[in-house]
Amino acid sequence: MEQVKLEAKLRKDLGKEAGKRLRTKGLIPAIFYRKGEKSTPLILETKALEKVLHTEAGENVIVNLKIAGDEKGREKPCIIKEIQHNPVNGDILHIDFNQISLTETLKVNVPITTKGEAIGVKQEEGVLEHVLWEVQVECLPTQIPEKIEIDITNLKVGDAFFVKDIVAPKEVKILNDPELRVVAVEKPVEVKVEEVKPEEEITEPEVIKQKKELPEEEAEKKEEEKEEKEK
Repeated sequence: MEQVKLEAKLRKDLGKEAGKRLRTKGLIPAIFYRKGEKSTPLILETKALEKVLHTEAGENVIVNLKIAGDEKGREKPCIIKEIQHNPVNGDILHIDFNQISLTETLKVNVPITTKGEAIGVKQEEGVLEHVLWEVQVECLPTQIPEKIEIDITNLKVGDAFFVKDIVAPKEVKILNDPELRVVAVEKPVEVKVEEVKPEEEITEPEVIKQKKELPEEEAEKKEEEKEEKEK
């Protein structure tokens, strides 16, 4: 596993508004956690942090953190615990680090990648379904794989690749359920298109129009009714 150095400074101004001010200056607020000790608020340079995250190991990289002003002054090996991103533009808002021991095993998630093109997709018009994108492993920090690659070339329609089929390095223990599917080649789903029947002609109801009486005729009618009542 790749190891990189990263410099940080102690952070005194805390809170949401203080964090905003830091980000406008090209800095990122961070927290460093140590087992059994109080957490330490830090400040990082955004560009330096982005360089760390763009290594092949990505977020699983081992960071040797050097904190300016720290009494001991030694680099502290740690891993990234959590990164908070802006949901709109993806910018990093905050990052947490966990100190680790290089001689003790730890549990981390490792991404799964595929190699080759499945026969079921290439020759049988199947569809590749990627079910599990990462696995949890336990190993020493220096033995964390950057990724786990699986060969899907021989998968036919109806076949699946399970966690139990993964061949991991002997020093790496996979913790997921062995029966979980990683990828599968499925039959293409046929979409039935129903025939659209032409709309039946709608017969408009017959409208019986009553003859509208002219004012003169209406007056005559009323006069007749009046006469009938007087009889």
